[in-house]
Amino acid sequence: MTAEVTGHLELPSTADLRPLPYRLALPLRKVAKPYFERKYKLTVYNEDRFPLTGPVLMTPNHLSLLDAPLLGAIAPRMLHQLGKIEVFGGLQGWFLRRIGQIPVDRSSYDPLAVRQSIHVLRDGRVLNIYPEGTRGPGDFSRIRGGVAYLAMVTGAPILPVALLGTRLPHGDVEGFPPAGSPIDVVYGEVFTVDRVPFPRRHSDVRAVADQIGDVLRAHMKAAVEATGHPLPGGPDKKDPDE
Repeated sequence: MTAEVTGHLELPSTADLRPLPYRLALPLRKVAKPYFERKYKLTVYNEDRFPLTGPVLMTPNHLSLLDAPLLGAIAPRMLHQLGKIEVFGGLQGWFLRRIGQIPVDRSSYDPLAVRQSIHVLRDGRVLNIYPEGTRGPGDFSRIRGGVAYLAMVTGAPILPVALLGTRLPHGDVEGFPPAGSPIDVVYGEVFTVDRVPFPRRHSDVRAVADQIGDVLRAHMKAAVEATGHPLPGGPDKKDPDE
């Protein structure tokens, strides 16, 4: 039995899940990347820090609707991304699932979304999760427990990402910056937290989330200083599903 198969048998078991589809995303990335590079003044820093093999838990801040498609297009590897279940209806939902995205019900604990996320990491792929949980000031001031739980279960390396410019100062979280706007994407140093066997206590998850938050806030501060590109501040319109 291979190590990968053995991993899926660990608790919580993901052995019954099929790998998420993603091949449709590959040709789309080839089109989307040059599109974003033409539309915005895009600068990517420290791309060499992005692991090119193995599982990666990618942890960007969340400012606007642009974040997910932009990162999905420009990241060195294909991303599986978590998104609120409200956008997974109809044809759009079918499309998002076909490109390997994971719907999550943020109103309560969503065991399927959690297990699908773990499955992605156990398969050695890249999972993009927004530690803040929703669009907002993007300063990592609030870190939810999901990122800590996934790191504790899988041991996947955590990749901090600072997004700057995907929302204008005090802009709408549901809008997009105008064409030509400067956007900076700053990758941080990969780090890990200790794997913790089942059961994992809520207090332990919260403690690890606080540790991860400290690292992400330090990375954001360094990114702002390095680029001279400040965060936009609080949005004029809050995420309606917050």
